[in-house]
Amino acid sequence: MLVAVAAVWIGVIWRETHKPLPVGTHVASAACAVPAEAVTFIADITAADAYGHSAASQGIFDAVLAVVRGARRFIVLDYTAFGAGAAGPAPARRLAGELTDALLSRRREQPQLAILFITDPVNEAYGAAHLHELQLLRAAGVEIVTTDLERLRDSNFLYSSLWRLGLRWWDDPTGPLGVATRRLNFKANGRKLVIADDGHGGLTAVIGSASPQDRQSGWSNLAAHVSGGPLQALLASELAVARFSGWRGSAASFALPAAPAAASADCAAAPGGAPPEPAPEASARVQLLTEGAIRAELLGQLDAAAPSDSIDVAALHLADRDVIESLLAAARRGVNVRLVLDPNETGSNGGTEGLPNQPVASELVSRSGGAIRVRWYRTHGERFHGALVMVYGRQRMWLTLGSAQLTRRSLDDYNLAANVAIELGGNAPLAQQALQYFDTLWANRAALGIEYTADFAAFADPAQSDYWLYRLLEGSGFTPF
Repeated sequence: MLVAVAAVWIGVIWRETHKPLPVGTHVASAACAVPAEAVTFIADITAADAYGHSAASQGIFDAVLAVVRGARRFIVLDYTAFGAGAAGPAPARRLAGELTDALLSRRREQPQLAILFITDPVNEAYGAAHLHELQLLRAAGVEIVTTDLERLRDSNFLYSSLWRLGLRWWDDPTGPLGVATRRLNFKANGRKLVIADDGHGGLTAVIGSASPQDRQSGWSNLAAHVSGGPLQALLASELAVARFSGWRGSAASFALPAAPAAASADCAAAPGGAPPEPAPEASARVQLLTEGAIRAELLGQLDAAAPSDSIDVAALHLADRDVIESLLAAARRGVNVRLVLDPNETGSNGGTEGLPNQPVASELVSRSGGAIRVRWYRTHGERFHGALVMVYGRQRMWLTLGSAQLTRRSLDDYNLAANVAIELGGNAPLAQQALQYFDTLWANRAALGIEYTADFAAFADPAQSDYWLYRLLEGSGFTPF
């Protein structure tokens, strides 16, 4: 009997970790040539001065609201978190209300405007509650789609398999344990983006790491504002996610009148799958990546870094073992590797404060003999929530940013995630802007006594117990990061 039960359990684990990915996931668009001004780097930075007074600079949701206000045909939004969020101190900004008001206002101005809002079921407690802002949008005719997480693979396979075999049948989301038991599956739609027509026959989007949730409004985040290029592939992916989540709307409502003939030529893949030629200074090559396709392209770029190149990483979570080994291999080849990481000391981390970054950073510094350098972002109750990787030399820069953290759940076809990858000349304005952002944090180049980052020793954690706890959590999937 026990053998039969174990066989069923193992069978469920195998099926739910290897089932086919739904259409619209693991997308790698062609790399499209766009004018350099068609891509903008946006950074939200929250820090504090010597007296503890907050100093913030924000631009991501200003760009999002501009996209909403410029749309004439359609808007598609996909955000993990929405609404006020958990009770706590007054938020830095009422993002949920601002976005809701902008959508309602645009809907009144353009009654034929099609609006599709895709979100994670956690925002409405997996069906046990109704979010006020979403209810307002529904009443105005906005199509709200709750992502069907059951179509995704199980990252927390030990727990999720038991949940499927037992807890699921008594798991009432309106009950006291309903939300908690579902959260422990650690499955989510982690995408954070808006895409719309630009009012002039093209597409425009803001893709990043920020969600319109009030309690997250003070977090440091990164995003890119992209126009044209490969956005048609991203739009198709979003409509496919909505479709497998039960949406029955018309895709024709979310189509441009006609795609310019030149666009497809500019998005042709390089012959034989070879990487595209470096973009000239006046242009950039832009690629849209989702889920496991982010990992494949990222590892390819890290592994191709030459001894004269540099790699800079800024992230909330660094845990994926393949990424870690690629960084170590690059450092051994002589690549200059710098990391700015959140110390994972603030916010709800499920009782795993300090993980994964503190033991991972200690591992990287130790195993590289100090060649990999680490600094910690100084958080003050908020999070350093961006996810940026730059690989660059004198002539060329490749960078990626978006919602994917450097973890197994984001990069290994489990949770939904969306990134933009940009290749451009090393002297291009966007490349210089991204590098200046990183250097400012790294060297604390700021007035008013602001120190963005602290030395590695401030949060180094060489304890083997924490290291192996991180390895166990990351390997099993029983982890909030």
